Amino acid sequence: MDWITNFLAAAVIAGTPLLFGTLGEIIIEKVGNLNLGVEGLMLLGSVMGFMVGLSTGNPFIALIAAMIAGALGALVYAFLTVTLRANQTVSGLALTIFGTGLSSLLGTKLVGQVTPDSIKAFFKPVAIPLLSKIPVLGTALFNQDPFIYLGYICAIVLGLYLYKTSKGLNVIAVGENPAAADAASININLYKYVHILLGGALCGLGGAYLSLVYVPAWQENVTAGRGWIAVALVIFVGWNPFKALIGAYFFGGLDILGFRISSPFINQYLIAAIPYIATFVVLVVVSMRNSRKNSPPKSLGQSYFREER
Repeated sequence: MDWITNFLAAAVIAGTPLLFGTLGEIIIEKVGNLNLGVEGLMLLGSVMGFMVGLSTGNPFIALIAAMIAGALGALVYAFLTVTLRANQTVSGLALTIFGTGLSSLLGTKLVGQVTPDSIKAFFKPVAIPLLSKIPVLGTALFNQDPFIYLGYICAIVLGLYLYKTSKGLNVIAVGENPAAADAASININLYKYVHILLGGALCGLGGAYLSLVYVPAWQENVTAGRGWIAVALVIFVGWNPFKALIGAYFFGGLDILGFRISSPFINQYLIAAIPYIATFVVLVVVSMRNSRKNSPPKSLGQSYFREER
């Protein structure tokens, strides 16, 4: 039982950056924009969050800096795809290249630096009374650091926003049929800009978790492909923020499998590749499903031009 509890707790920790990246991509895709730049946004958030955290020692300022960095990267993408109506796939790939290059440039002098003790102390595990006493799941879910609890809150709030509020229903309408939403006096460009920036900020938080808490030190390419897994996870969870919790922690468990399984008869490189193999399998399986409930927004990847209505 202790092994299971420890494994689940480690899966939650490893899945947290995936959760933020997935939530960010969900809210972006819900307004009809396909953003393949999640990896770049997470890297921007990780390097800026770490730089500011290293210089200030303040966890709140570091997280704000990571969110701003992610939002600014998303702003570039939004300007290209919403205002200029550039190809969304190409723009997203360009954002990943830009974020990777800029993080490597800014992180050159950060290699070997570790997270300040004040930030480490702030993100120490905190047990939630009563809930942390639940057998197995209590320790795994409710004896974690505050950043993980923030992930729970973001997923729940985002789900309630999308499915239980009028603004959230407007978001869904923009992604499904922007022409009809426009005819209903919904400001399409405003909704797209706001939610693309919000998604970028969430991706930035995911990157900050890696450099400030998960590692916690700066290393080049700290995301190690997690942004791409987050893009696939959006499809796996059916664009549902509530399901993103389960999907992210499941893939987090796959990510740490190599650290938990040690045997001379098992190829460790193969185990390390399991999350990426699983991503491929998920995409194949999901593409074979014919479920309207779990289908992508109908206008996903399509630029909206009002005069074409």
